[in-house]
Amino acid sequence: MRQLRVERKLTQEQLAHEAEIDLTYLGGIERCRRNPSVSVVGRIAASLGVHPRELFADE
Repeated sequence: MRQLRVERKLTQEQLAHEAEIDLTYLGGIERCRRNPSVSVVGRIAASLGVHPRELFADE
């Protein structure tokens, strides 16, 4: 997810705002400290313009 965000030149704050989730929650997801719900994964994927499965692809 971080790689996709950086490729799109988005900050964590911008992505969190677009996906309507808390900034610290997004940071926790990126650091593998939080487990997002299916709906949150969907909102993040939509905000990045990708299919949700792309968030789980090996880097």
